[in-house]
Amino acid sequence: MAQSNGKILVADDESDIRELLGDFLLGEGYECLLAVDAFDALEKFQSTPDIDLVMSDIRMPGKTGLELLGEIKEIDSDVMVIMISAVKDIESAISAMSKGAYDYVAKPFKLTEVGLIAKKAIEKRRLIQENKEYQKELERMVAERTRELKDALIKLDQTYIFTLRALVTALDTRDEETQGHSLRVVKYTLKLAELIGLKDEKQLKALEYGALLHDIGKIGIPDAILRKPGHLTPEEWTVMKTHPHVGYKILHGIEFLEKASQIVLYHHEKLDGSGYPGGLGKNDIPIGSRIFSVADTVDAMTTERPYRKALNFEDASYELRKYSGIQFDKDVVEAFHSVGLDFWKEKRKIMDEKFKVTDLDLLI
Repeated sequence: MAQSNGKILVADDESDIRELLGDFLLGEGYECLLAVDAFDALEKFQSTPDIDLVMSDIRMPGKTGLELLGEIKEIDSDVMVIMISAVKDIESAISAMSKGAYDYVAKPFKLTEVGLIAKKAIEKRRLIQENKEYQKELERMVAERTRELKDALIKLDQTYIFTLRALVTALDTRDEETQGHSLRVVKYTLKLAELIGLKDEKQLKALEYGALLHDIGKIGIPDAILRKPGHLTPEEWTVMKTHPHVGYKILHGIEFLEKASQIVLYHHEKLDGSGYPGGLGKNDIPIGSRIFSVADTVDAMTTERPYRKALNFEDASYELRKYSGIQFDKDVVEAFHSVGLDFWKEKRKIMDEKFKVTDLDLLI
């Protein structure tokens, strides 16, 4: 069976014209459906899939071809419609083109003219369909590539995190009294960021990396100072205070750690300007560093050291409130207290239990 050139619906209440067009179009290689009026045409259009072209007389009893045009275009805006008009209906036919008709033919018409217009109309229909299919395929490919890129970025980020965790674990092992500290403060920091309403993914990722790597500069601190069990002398403390800048120099220039390096550099600054290494005031300290400062202090105070016992969360809470607005950002301190101390106690308990079984991956 020869392939059809297209499917055409002819609607005309005059049987001679209807049959004439049907026979001609069939001979031209089209599938052809005939309708006796607009009602019949609409029914056939709705029940027959993939009609490419509708040829409709304008004047038909009960419902005009113009009304049929509007109804058909609501069903399929891409279907081609050619109006058939008597000479006195030419203005109506031209008006129909502004409402979506492709063209018109006037009675009496030449069959060759009808065949040429029908061919061009169906070619336009096919072009529109091909463009839509191309657009759909393009959108599908873009969506697929976007998913692939997103998956690749997630895997890359997971690789970064795995590598950074290994590095931090090695650093914490070197500084025995702070083992697990970096991993715990990541949890605290991200929760505080959530509580104060930070939602930007890039900002949160920089905060995560910065919290995780905040003490990376201690790699440049001599063991005699880093692992000293008692208090540091003023000279030793001067050396220790260089670690934020050392850490910044390590991370600065690594593209995916550039923003995190700022948190590392300023994580020991205080709002009153008494911090280090730059003695910055409140407005100059990045919000990430201000958030981290509270998380870092809470973990430091509630962790046992060789030279002192661990404080409880009530004591830590007292210190935060005491120095709120002086050392710590008031909004971050309030965010810490907004969930209650029991929340933080439970979080610390869970992390301590996981750390006992050295399942460090679960801490982040």
